Amino acid sequence: MKKFLAIFLTLVLAIGVLAGCSGSGASSGADGEVTGEITVWGWNVAAEAMELAVPEFKKKYPDVEVKLVDIGRLDLYDKLTVGLAANGAGLPDVILVESDRLDNYKKEFPNGFLNLSEMGYDAYDDKFGPSKMSAVKNEDGEFVAMPWDIGPTGVFYRVDLFEQAGVDPASIETWDDFIEAGKKIKDTTGAQMVPVDVAKDDALFRMMLNQQGAFYYDEEGNIDFTSQEAVNAMTKIQELHQNGLVANVDGWDGTVTATVNGTVATVPFGVWYSGTIMDQAKELEGKWDVIELPAFEEGGNRAANLGGSDIAIPSASKNKEAAYAFAEFFTTDKNIQVAALKEKGIFPSLLETYEDPYFDEEVPFFNNKPVYRKFADQVKDIPPANYTNDYPRGLKYAADAQASALLDKQEPAAALETAAKQLANETKREINN
Repeated sequence: MKKFLAIFLTLVLAIGVLAGCSGSGASSGADGEVTGEITVWGWNVAAEAMELAVPEFKKKYPDVEVKLVDIGRLDLYDKLTVGLAANGAGLPDVILVESDRLDNYKKEFPNGFLNLSEMGYDAYDDKFGPSKMSAVKNEDGEFVAMPWDIGPTGVFYRVDLFEQAGVDPASIETWDDFIEAGKKIKDTTGAQMVPVDVAKDDALFRMMLNQQGAFYYDEEGNIDFTSQEAVNAMTKIQELHQNGLVANVDGWDGTVTATVNGTVATVPFGVWYSGTIMDQAKELEGKWDVIELPAFEEGGNRAANLGGSDIAIPSASKNKEAAYAFAEFFTTDKNIQVAALKEKGIFPSLLETYEDPYFDEEVPFFNNKPVYRKFADQVKDIPPANYTNDYPRGLKYAADAQASALLDKQEPAAALETAAKQLANETKREINN
């Protein structure tokens, strides 16, 4: 009997060890063992970037067929919502989701995406910046998506306009410095300082919040519009407007037009805007450069994020092993991530990629400066943001507060308090006082 128990316990232990191994990222499928076909949904250059990974992936997993579908961004979200509501019906095996939308799906469909920690993705827990990690985990700290691209911010600026006004960009350390520089530039060149879609979009406000370690909602999900950080941000935007430094543009097209025709001397935005400038303003090569976001106080944080996306696997995938193998390979392979930046302008969040010499190469369009190194260096300092499933509502009421402060000349604190109450009434969230 004792001999039987000893053999039994040995078998149990062996099975436990094997089970533990099967959950690691490395053994989600040894080379050549994973088979079948998977479908991957993305859009535009993101889908093209994933396509770049397929040949190298096939070398490692020759028996997996990958079908990439460029489905269009809005169509993808429509189909994803409908599919998750129908227990995954009609969904692909791998899908692209923007970071600011992921919380909504995590909340509404807590079992809609595969638990990637159980598949072994915890092995990469220290491979990405803290802001990115917070976006892809659930409340229990488990991965429900794999980090992909990120949007570290900076101030794109017109070198020639700064030179005409005698403004040294290196002298701009705070938002107060930025405003003073803007006054000189406008007086000398006529150019305003920043494009803002005042009534519809609050990108500048979000960047300012994030760099201060704040957002629409605090860590507990309470509305944080009335925080000192929010008031600081809206006050600076109002000051910019009061000094005639804000160009009130109409959406994305208006922002691009103001960038190209010299209406504005700077564009504070995410790194991804570099591709737009190079594409839309080819004749201005060498006349653009980048500085960090100004801080709110001397020596303060100048790092923030705007945008980015992640890779998820619907729980209803018919080939979870192959889906995991592709998503894992794509998000953690350094060479593939650098290729996506070089060829498609998609900035990686994988920290290892920043060791690549490409980040130190001078970019002729941007005043022959290694601008990608500037963006890479700030990733580790970007504070996390709690988007919550009410992110779209937060954006709406933040834009309303911005319009009240800039167009109706309300005090920022009062405009934000009104927005907080409206948001609380709609979401039933508490206001953080």
